[in-house]
Amino acid sequence: MTALPSYLAATADAYGALAHRYADLARRGLDHFPLDRAVLAAFAELARAEGAGPVAELGCGPGYTTAHLRDLGLDVFGLDLSPVMIDLAREAHPDLRFEVGSMDALDLADGTLGGIVSWYSVIHAPPQDIPRYFAEFRRVLAPGGPLLCAFFESEGGPVAAFDHKVTTAYRWPIDDLAGLAREAGFVEVGRMLREPHEDERFRRGHLLMHAR
Repeated sequence: MTALPSYLAATADAYGALAHRYADLARRGLDHFPLDRAVLAAFAELARAEGAGPVAELGCGPGYTTAHLRDLGLDVFGLDLSPVMIDLAREAHPDLRFEVGSMDALDLADGTLGGIVSWYSVIHAPPQDIPRYFAEFRRVLAPGGPLLCAFFESEGGPVAAFDHKVTTAYRWPIDDLAGLAREAGFVEVGRMLREPHEDERFRRGHLLMHAR
């Protein structure tokens, strides 16, 4: 992997420093969130119906969501900036493929993926860089391939930075994020907003789209 921009290197280092603690917290991250599991199941059904290639979880962390997608019947692999996270993912799920890489510059040919899950993985990108991420997602997706993007929603406000436990992150108005995805070549299939649980601060947004 080529040298990362400074903010990406800082993000990788921040997650690497907290990787073991983060992995412990995330281990059962979907257990108490039926709506999150439902939107992942809808994504999996769309990806299986298209059958256009393997699915990638971009920003996979310790790999728990990647494993969940495998359990939903997908041919899936994970990619993350942090080598420490990838080591943990490989240790926890030796039957799955995990790679170190940046999701804004994927080492993949055009149209080779049958689906992408970005599960809270674009949240640290500066707002002006989000169009570049969506453009890269569209490049590597086969036509019709689904994209699921999970993020922190701004609850009626503008794009706003906040003090994420690892490093600075951003909350997005769901309409604004959907508009940027549309400009990059995606068609919205559906959306889900989930109110925060008692130990969460912010509303969660989920956009399910497919590549034109």
